Amino acid sequence: MSQPFADLSSDDRDRIIEMAWEDRTPFDAIELQFGLKEKEVIKLMRREMKASSFRMWRKRVTGRSTKHRQQRSFEAGRFRSANQKGS
Repeated sequence: MSQPFADLSSDDRDRIIEMAWEDRTPFDAIELQFGLKEKEVIKLMRREMKASSFRMWRKRVTGRSTKHRQQRSFEAGRFRSANQKGS
């Protein structure tokens, strides 16, 4: 069975890992941009990271409401003041 991330470039893998570490980036955003479901992102992280780093990441994201759209208490993104440019 072919890994879904086998066709990804090194830059894409790096970006997925970066997005997975970000607290506010949901797995849905990674799936939308790269086509990888949460379980596939977990497999990629396990393969690309040291075991201790992977365990630390899993502990950090497990149950984190901002990583799962259904658990979020807000609709999307960060607060933006009406005084900010572009509001």
